[in-house]
Amino acid sequence: MDTAQLPHLDPQEIRAMASGIRFLSMDAVEAANSGHPGMPLGMSDAATVLFSRFMKFDAARPHWADRDRFVLSAGHGSMLLYSLLHLTGYQDFSIDELKRFRQLHSKAAGHPEFGEGAGIETTTGPLGQGLATAVGLALGEKILRERFGEELCSHYTYTIAGDGCFMEGVSQEAISIAGHLKLSKLIVLWDDNRITIDGATDLSTSDDLAKRVEASGWNTAAVDGHDPQAVAAAIEAARGSDKPTLIACRTTIGYGAGKKAGTSGVHGSPIGAEGIAYAREYFTWAHEPFVLPDVVTDFWKAVGSRGAAEADAWEKRHAASAHAADWDRVMKDGFDGDPAAILAEVKRKFASEAPSVATRKAGQTVIEALSAASAKLIGGSADLSGSNLTKGGAAKPITPSDATGNYIYYGVREHGMAAVMNGLSLHGGFTPFGGTFLCFADYARPAMRLSALMHQPVVYVMTHDSIGQGEDGPTHQPIEHLASLRAMPNMLVMRPADGVETAECWEAALRATKSPTTMVLSRQNLKTLRTGATDENLSAKGGYVLEEAEGGARQVTILATGSEVEIAVAARKILADAGVRAAVVSLPCWELFAQQPKSYRDEVLGSAPRIAVEAASPFGWTRFVADEDDVVGLTTFGASAPGADLYKHFGLTPEKVADKARSKVQG
Repeated sequence: MDTAQLPHLDPQEIRAMASGIRFLSMDAVEAANSGHPGMPLGMSDAATVLFSRFMKFDAARPHWADRDRFVLSAGHGSMLLYSLLHLTGYQDFSIDELKRFRQLHSKAAGHPEFGEGAGIETTTGPLGQGLATAVGLALGEKILRERFGEELCSHYTYTIAGDGCFMEGVSQEAISIAGHLKLSKLIVLWDDNRITIDGATDLSTSDDLAKRVEASGWNTAAVDGHDPQAVAAAIEAARGSDKPTLIACRTTIGYGAGKKAGTSGVHGSPIGAEGIAYAREYFTWAHEPFVLPDVVTDFWKAVGSRGAAEADAWEKRHAASAHAADWDRVMKDGFDGDPAAILAEVKRKFASEAPSVATRKAGQTVIEALSAASAKLIGGSADLSGSNLTKGGAAKPITPSDATGNYIYYGVREHGMAAVMNGLSLHGGFTPFGGTFLCFADYARPAMRLSALMHQPVVYVMTHDSIGQGEDGPTHQPIEHLASLRAMPNMLVMRPADGVETAECWEAALRATKSPTTMVLSRQNLKTLRTGATDENLSAKGGYVLEEAEGGARQVTILATGSEVEIAVAARKILADAGVRAAVVSLPCWELFAQQPKSYRDEVLGSAPRIAVEAASPFGWTRFVADEDDVVGLTTFGASAPGADLYKHFGLTPEKVADKARSKVQG
């Protein structure tokens, strides 16, 4: 590596500035009597080089759109990030916040939480997730740079990741995507300390990580992580590459902490008085806890304000740009259009033509209409584009050489796809959606949970939603998945019954700017049940009376979702012919229904006995019915057979539902 062009870095200066990070980290962990000091002590030198010499940001404008992004994938070392944010002048991270580290209501949580304070680009802690999300951030930068030009978008994404991040499978999914798409402005600093909680990494792995990453189309470099000049040279070289780069920073965990340094004992527990005393002597630090000398604070304040001139220059370029209006449109929070207006004709056509169509196919029609009117909507699938039907006819794929499109082939990488979509959403400029089979939501679930935690409006399109999968057998037939996803706080789970409800659910999803949505769609064709007026979005209320009882007050109410709503409607007719007055309630989204006034919910559910029908586990339905015996659902795995046969096998037929309803009426 040629270091001749780099300004000389004084190792003593860097060490002194890094000491500010180290001692704030040690002091905060000690005050909380819990935390992870090992990584901050080990990576402070590299982080000081990164922030002081390379990071483009302005602490006074933390949401400047063209800032460099920094992701602490090894989120357990959160005090490294909080110390940097405090030292560089982010207002959300005062010294008082650091003193309340890991305490209730502190912005300085045990792991970085997006939304708790400016400067935290994403929630991290589940290892590997930060690295994978950073791939989404870097992809977002590349797409917007190619769409709008470098005058509006040209920045780097930097990540610090640890050994554990690379052990998690999602890391390889993300590494492979990044290498394939040539995300050259993604630079990962690997805290190569070779220690995990159990001990040395050779207890559990013998990987040659550099070769593994190189095989995925990355550059790699290896440096002494405590040598500022070497770290700077590696970052400088990475910034000139046409590939993403991994820089292995060989470090000592708990560097300078005496006997605990280099051991697993410093990973997740306070240093202790003896270790801190040793560190004070080792780093020549004679200051009280949470007290910093002026030379350190002055240095870091200058780093925090250094980007102001670049931010000013960007604002001038933005004001003069012919693309400013389009840029502002996509960077604004929320969907860039009126989904109700866009989908009005789609709904009307479904209602008037009344096709028998799978909701996955109806979803494709909706996606095509939305994509034609939106610059933010960006789709994809985990190698199931032709099955999920997430790719509309005019969708343009993102490729390594052309990132101007609006569709991503994620490959068989459900977890990586979900994490990348989080990154796209967090970056700004995108409303991402991606598809797989509902059964494989389990592969994506950790990143879906982070979508919900971070209030990111990512849309997960989960098709092949039931035993209608049939011939593919029980491995592909979701049973417990609806209940599992409904149990996730802040996740909207929508299971439409026909094309009209599918359009309405998409509209509701795009209006939910603080929640992700799981769109659960059928493989098999479903009858159109809503053939009347479509002006009002009934699905946005989560539940509504699809068909009321005739000839008097209800004797029973049948609740259903998705493909089972038409079964409920057929059962209602059987009951009517037998003189039993039944109503049918469609409940496409329990979460939205729960948000409605109690008076509305009571009106919809009625006071008559209720039963429910859904091709899934009955778990959770007792919020609407007396007990699980009132649910016509699934309590065991299926078999390989045509879907219609399996519906009969499990009793999910109009006749069985009518029998259950009749017995409920009879008491």
